[in-house]
Amino acid sequence: MEVYKAIKYIRLSYTNDKTVESDSVANQRRLIDDFIDKHSEIEAVAEKIDDGYSGVLFDRPAFQEMMDMIKRGEANCVIVKDLSRLGREYIETGRYMRRVFPAYGVRFIAINDNVDTVNDAADDLTVSVKNIMNEAYCRDISVKTRSALDVKRRNGDFVGAFPVYGYFKTGEQHKSLEIDPYAADVVRAIFRKRLDGYSALNIANELNRMGILSPLAYKRNNGLPHAKGGYTDRKDCGWSATTVIRILQDETYTGMLVQGKQSTPHFKLKALENKPSSEWVRYENAHEAIISKHDFDLVQRIRGIDTRTSPKEKTVYLFSGMLICGCCGGRMTRKINRYKGKEYVYYFCPTGKKHGCSNGVMVKESDLTECVQTAVKGHIDNIASLDLLLSSISHERINRELAREYAGHIKSCEKQLEKTESYKSKLYENLVNGMLTKEEFLSYKRKYNADIESMQAAINGWNEKLTDVLENRSERNRWINHFMKFSQMEEIDRKAVLQLIRSIRILSKDELQIEFNYQDEYFKAQRLAEQMKQAQSAERKAS
Repeated sequence: MEVYKAIKYIRLSYTNDKTVESDSVANQRRLIDDFIDKHSEIEAVAEKIDDGYSGVLFDRPAFQEMMDMIKRGEANCVIVKDLSRLGREYIETGRYMRRVFPAYGVRFIAINDNVDTVNDAADDLTVSVKNIMNEAYCRDISVKTRSALDVKRRNGDFVGAFPVYGYFKTGEQHKSLEIDPYAADVVRAIFRKRLDGYSALNIANELNRMGILSPLAYKRNNGLPHAKGGYTDRKDCGWSATTVIRILQDETYTGMLVQGKQSTPHFKLKALENKPSSEWVRYENAHEAIISKHDFDLVQRIRGIDTRTSPKEKTVYLFSGMLICGCCGGRMTRKINRYKGKEYVYYFCPTGKKHGCSNGVMVKESDLTECVQTAVKGHIDNIASLDLLLSSISHERINRELAREYAGHIKSCEKQLEKTESYKSKLYENLVNGMLTKEEFLSYKRKYNADIESMQAAINGWNEKLTDVLENRSERNRWINHFMKFSQMEEIDRKAVLQLIRSIRILSKDELQIEFNYQDEYFKAQRLAEQMKQAQSAERKAS
């Protein structure tokens, strides 16, 4: 009598704790052991368990170990509870049963489905139907799971496996985020230092020097769930510039929950694909914010300007990335001249006359600092006077005018969006009809996707402003208070430059043009104040 060397193969799709065998694994083992006890020609030589792996894919670690044993001739029989334990993908499961196993002389047994290849059951119609049903079941589960997750995302529920550094998962079924006080203080310090002019690398070095654990090390040390690799690109799990930059770019800290950034194109594939930002699911005020929206936006703007530091400095220079040549529009460069033991610092345009720039001025840093400081104080004084004048106008009138303006912008953007989506929807038809080549189709598709994304971002921005007005959150108080925080400033610093100024254009040695933040709001308030003056003057004449 031939003795079969059998491998007991056990698979479970999901378990909450992979360190503990689930009841289902134990039940499968018991069923297989009982079967072997009743068949004296079968001897168990190994047991392979894939606990927490889908049956759609066949790159499961224990399954591959089993195949290695079979290829080495260490086993010639595979026993499973039922066909779905081997796999739920119709074509690949059939290939193993009809080609791979027979090629190695392997006897395959699925106990509950009464399948035993020693009886030529692998080609039975019933087996084929069951394999198809197993795949259909997997497809159905995938559709339902995707749908359920999408609904949760749109309801503002957190569906990620691991919360971002600074938050705990909490609430019913861990669907919401709660601030981790210690980690949140570290995140605030990172943003504060960035606004003070520190580079990401200097921030990381300072955190390491202070002995503050990196996100991955902190989670490991406190027994918190964490992704493999986590927020680190260093083997020692220390802070790095990459870790700091990731934190500075994460909108989660503003209370915004952004999910659905990646997905698998098909339930049979596990490789994740990045989705365009227009398809991300965004939910505002999903949890308590650690960083204000204004500070977050300001940090993102800082990324777009030159923030290089000298080798001996930890922070960037006062005007780094802010100075623009009034002639060619290029960024001006800082230069140090030394003469008779004294140091003179200038800014100049490096483009030069040979490359079309006629602005050959060199502006002394001390003169520039004094001039900018005077201009900032003057601008703040003007805003204070404007605020005093506008305070006599009813909030209802201001909000009514703002709401009308914002609604007009939204309507205009929505029309443009609808037109672009219409163009995009006709692309495939034009490709099929031969009006477009494949390259043209892909080029137009990328362009329309970018336009749609831009329009949607604009609509979201105007809707946010409109919501503030409708909920009577004073736009005027917001930007005016932003400037008034610096009204007692005696000496301008990097933080004030970033918070108050968008750019400084050097027109000549004695003339510069400063573009302040909230410039549109300032001019709008000026126009409103002028209208009010004219209305009051008309009323006096009428009386």
